[in-house]
Amino acid sequence: MSSKKTSARTEPQKKLGARHKARKRAVDFLFEAEARDTDPVELAKERIELARSDDSIAPVSEYTETLVVGVAENLDRLDGVISDHLTDWTLNRLPAVDRAILRVAVWELFHATDVPPVVAVDEAVELAKQLSTDDSPSFVNGVLGQIVLVAPQVRAAAAAVSSRTESTVDEKSADS
Repeated sequence: MSSKKTSARTEPQKKLGARHKARKRAVDFLFEAEARDTDPVELAKERIELARSDDSIAPVSEYTETLVVGVAENLDRLDGVISDHLTDWTLNRLPAVDRAILRVAVWELFHATDVPPVVAVDEAVELAKQLSTDDSPSFVNGVLGQIVLVAPQVRAAAAAVSSRTESTVDEKSADS
């Protein structure tokens, strides 16, 4: 009888859920759109339609679409935040897949109020392990570790703007 020994270095396999798969697909779309110099939102819409018309193609989740649209609509701001937290690097020097991973994670940190910051960071590191270079997981973790510190202020500021906008709309409705 032979017994298998597991190496101490072997990490247990993580169970990857629907949100993880949605994030990976969003990174794939963002990466492909950048490589093809096309609009990521249009690419996602094409893939959604393709999946609807062909049962052999996996459907595109709503969360994937939310991420792609969110990143596309906030691209300049996301890139500015990421650039501000890079040391000895520029955004253009990063591997394209790392840019896509960071953009998704920063969007989640700033806009996805149902995603705890630690989850956004952990998911980004996991995607970097799966999709990028050996150095990328620690690099992504380091950059996001800095950005996560400003995320609560960004969310609070966005909430304040949103509530002021709603108040203005309510006041205008009442005046009508």
